[in-house]
Amino acid sequence: MWKTCKICTLLAFALLITAGCGDGGDQQQAASSSQVQEREFQVVGTWGNLDLWKRHESPFWNETLPNASGGKLTANAKPYTEVGLSGFEVMRLLKLGTYDVVHAVATYVAQDSPALEGVDLAGVAQDLDTYRAMMEAYKDVMARELADKYNAKLLMLYSFPSQQLYCNLGDKKTTKTHLADLKGKKIRTYSTTLGDFIEGLDASAVTIAFAEVVPALQKGVADCGITGTEPAYNAKWWQVVTHNIRVRLGYAATILAINMDTWNSLNDGTQEMMMAEIAKLEDEIWTATKIADQQGMDCNASGPCPRGEPGGMVPVEPNAADKAKLQDIVENYVVKRWAKRCGEDCTREWNDTVGQVVNIKAPL
Repeated sequence: MWKTCKICTLLAFALLITAGCGDGGDQQQAASSSQVQEREFQVVGTWGNLDLWKRHESPFWNETLPNASGGKLTANAKPYTEVGLSGFEVMRLLKLGTYDVVHAVATYVAQDSPALEGVDLAGVAQDLDTYRAMMEAYKDVMARELADKYNAKLLMLYSFPSQQLYCNLGDKKTTKTHLADLKGKKIRTYSTTLGDFIEGLDASAVTIAFAEVVPALQKGVADCGITGTEPAYNAKWWQVVTHNIRVRLGYAATILAINMDTWNSLNDGTQEMMMAEIAKLEDEIWTATKIADQQGMDCNASGPCPRGEPGGMVPVEPNAADKAKLQDIVENYVVKRWAKRCGEDCTREWNDTVGQVVNIKAPL
């Protein structure tokens, strides 16, 4: 009888050991999931007609995070276009606690925080890798500004494809249009720094909402517009403009931020899970943005275009004169004017971070 009980005990012990040697990943995930609070976040994303929302922001809140948390973390997530908000409003609503989390373009909130504008000064970065390095160097400054001005915690930095010039110049046979030829043109802008760039061209800045740009270009209210390569194609700017002047005027720096009170109400397990999933999202978006940038340029021109019919714009690459003019405008209009808006301490921080990456020194 004793032997039988001993055998039973040994078998039970062996089964316990076997159970403990199963898939460690599954056990770890279960343990992590068990530490996560239940919470539904109120979230505002970017534009619903663009890929950043459709392929990244919306799937993250509606699928990725709920799946990773075992259904405990969910969201009521809608883009600007669905809730009827402009980019200028979302950060203030985040501060008020109307929303828990927002995706916001940094230059849209520059009037409240000129320092945030410093990450996306027009014309400073001419390639995406440099731009990401700028954002990384400036990340601590942005995090502090969001905390101080909006009671918000910075969760992630990412970008849209490069912002370029799209102009209705009448004749597509003209292939040698350059920056100097834009003197006197009316150019759509959406930020102060782009307005500084346009003034450096000796052109006129016209502020027009994105949804109204196509009719404005069609009616001659504007001669040119500035937007991202992919948004320009998706919004069918190619139906009303003739030329794409491929000078990079920024990348529409975008922040993901959470209300600080909301963040502080989450336990450690919830915060850790969210940050781990957001880090994956950040890398995913940077990879996708590089692809979308080139596809946007190809689609706006003669292709190849995996998104549909090529737009047929005339692509204009900057020549040596364009690059020299761009450098002059960046240093003597864009950076100098921003430094004056931001102040001496702010400018010194920029010189020690972004300025080091791009080898530009803003005047104190």
